[in-house]
Amino acid sequence: MSVSLSKKILECRNWKTNSLIFLPDPSGKVKPALGVFCHGYTAHKGDLLTWASRLSEEGMATIIFDIPGHYMGSYNEVDSFEDFKSYSPELFEKAFEVLSREFKEAYPLYEHYLSSDGLKLVLGGHSLGGLLSLKASKSDFFQKYTKTLIGVGLGMGLQTGEHVFQSSFFKSTINLRGQLVSPELGPEKVFPWIKEEKEILELTGQDIHLVVGLDDIVVPKDGAERMKEKFEKQGNIVELTRPKKLSHHQPELAASYIKKILKEKNIL
Repeated sequence: MSVSLSKKILECRNWKTNSLIFLPDPSGKVKPALGVFCHGYTAHKGDLLTWASRLSEEGMATIIFDIPGHYMGSYNEVDSFEDFKSYSPELFEKAFEVLSREFKEAYPLYEHYLSSDGLKLVLGGHSLGGLLSLKASKSDFFQKYTKTLIGVGLGMGLQTGEHVFQSSFFKSTINLRGQLVSPELGPEKVFPWIKEEKEILELTGQDIHLVVGLDDIVVPKDGAERMKEKFEKQGNIVELTRPKKLSHHQPELAASYIKKILKEKNIL
């Protein structure tokens, strides 16, 4: 046998969105670990296919899901940006619950792996998805688990001025991409919110791994370093990996770095 896939609908608040679960070969070594990952703005879960496939091949059950209101993933709408700001991190909770149920059904002999004192939980994502994973880690729901947080293409924004996507260089690109999301998730709303969230987000006692390419022109040159410094000052353990080639629009290339990080932590 090999890795098996399961299609599931995530239901969170009044949203329904698509997800894919990757289950390791039961004849191999199934790890006491679960991975929950989310894509970036205007993108879709397919961007994270390499992450999920690589990790599940190493024995870690994984789920990737679409953000509501992102047409590349699921044809659905977000009716309220205020609701999105407040509740979107809960998608990680729902994804975890769905993945846990699938794990129990697939590996009844390993159900004890899901106990809070034995499970190694990995929450992460690309860009906006990485930010949502950090916000999700703060919820009471996840406090009892040992967590590793992974943010790919995630860093602090420009210290002054507009978001890089709002510059003339990206004008045509963002005009197109703005049509790939619900009107309530338009860039004129989302970009200022993302910048503010990065500035005000507070985390304590977390294990955070940032993976940002040196050729990532969306994250400012010192953006990853400033985020590392910010979270270290708050009392977190933060590691930063800076590949030479990992552009913002190729998050699939981060799979080997994520795999290496989790192997070094003895999660894989």
